[in-house]
Amino acid sequence: MQIAILLFDDFTALDAIGPYTTLGPLPGSEMVFVAEQAGPVRDDTGNLTLIAQKSLDEVTSPDIVIVPGGPHVPVDNKAIQNWLRQVDAGTTWTTSVCTGSLLLGAAGLLEGRRATTHWLYMDQCAGYGAQTTGERVVFDGKYVTAAGVSSGIDMGLTLAGKIAGDDHAQFVQLMIEYDPQPPYDAGSPDKAPAHLVELMRSTMSPASS
Repeated sequence: MQIAILLFDDFTALDAIGPYTTLGPLPGSEMVFVAEQAGPVRDDTGNLTLIAQKSLDEVTSPDIVIVPGGPHVPVDNKAIQNWLRQVDAGTTWTTSVCTGSLLLGAAGLLEGRRATTHWLYMDQCAGYGAQTTGERVVFDGKYVTAAGVSSGIDMGLTLAGKIAGDDHAQFVQLMIEYDPQPPYDAGSPDKAPAHLVELMRSTMSPASS
């Protein structure tokens, strides 16, 4: 079972590494990082680089595709759009984390489907015909979308449970000691202080990026 994680310049590292860590232990899985060209790809901080082992042309029939997000996802990249459409025809699961859903949308894969994304980008996701929801992980057939960055861990565990059973997913959860006890209750716009929500809207909105 080949699991392909798409990389592009300015991707958000945890969007990729969360699913990498939670889905990597699936029995018989082969994880591969893929980008337009094989080689190093910088994350959105510019301080971390992952290596894409293969180019898009070299990965033609993955069983699972994972599309991370980032502050400037390349929604106009025709090579990525074409690759997503081509491999999606044969995938068992096509997934995204955070604004990675915008890449799925730009490829025409979310039209009429329930989907989620980072809360700041809900309108942009809906612009691709998706029926957006504030749920943390959304399944619509074989399409699985996760909300903001950290939800990629939840998505990976949920998908692992569907593929290999609850015991396997819980074993992985225990292995990585995923037992969230955040020091603050500000992880969504419904819970965070209003002034912080407005600050984020004003400084990080899609219109200002």
